[in-house]
Amino acid sequence: MALPKRKTSKARKRKRRTHWKLSAPNVIECKQCHQPKLPHRACPNCGYYKGRPVYIPKDYQ
Repeated sequence: MALPKRKTSKARKRKRRTHWKLSAPNVIECKQCHQPKLPHRACPNCGYYKGRPVYIPKDYQ
């Protein structure tokens, strides 16, 4: 099994990990119920997608 020639220093490891970042999800407003939702997905609050009902959520009145 291959072994690394040198120990990876703390600074080198931390520099490499500076690019590990979370990105905020793109959230849009549902045109039917005006709740935030992910784009290109049915609204989890009202069940509408592109102005048409796709499913009926369990807790929707």
